[in-house]
Amino acid sequence: MNEQSLSVREAIVGRRSIKKFNGQPVDREDLLNIIDDAVWAPNHKNREPWRLVVACGKELFQLHDLLRDTAIPRWQDLSAEVLEKQMQKFTTPGAFVFVIVPEDVRQKQRLEDYAAASTFIHNIQLLAWDYGIGSCWKTPEYLDAPAFREAIGAKPGERIISMLQLGYFDELPKGKERKKSDEIVTIFGQKEENETLEDVIE
Repeated sequence: MNEQSLSVREAIVGRRSIKKFNGQPVDREDLLNIIDDAVWAPNHKNREPWRLVVACGKELFQLHDLLRDTAIPRWQDLSAEVLEKQMQKFTTPGAFVFVIVPEDVRQKQRLEDYAAASTFIHNIQLLAWDYGIGSCWKTPEYLDAPAFREAIGAKPGERIISMLQLGYFDELPKGKERKKSDEIVTIFGQKEENETLEDVIE
């Protein structure tokens, strides 16, 4: 049961990408409730271009084996201590969500679907934050590896665009400053140093 209630601004400004989880499990019901709300992300023509493969609970052990075999070269040659340390980035999150989108051959639709799925992922992150659950959106190269795709269940014509790790944490990372509007916004018809569009054309 979620007892927090952050404002939209509090969730957006306060959220941090969490890379150090404490190993506490994420409740499956909480995760599914988060996903049920996150699907209200804007998407073109209501295509809802996503499906998810989720691991939280006992299936995490099987996923850990897959990630070990895929992401840690020659892991059999490592000592148990070294292997355990390298595996912490996989064993401490309390849940994983793999987001899969269709790879439409039409560029416009493909870009629209990717953009929509990205807002969906961000919704998951913000809603999880309201539950006190941190997350980190990762895109390792092995998401496209044939053996990994097969193990996850990605079909031909689909792409895994996110390995979203979720879980609880003990330390809140310090936020890094973001650029302000005066650094990223240009008013239409204006150029730098008050140069107008008309001046440029002439």
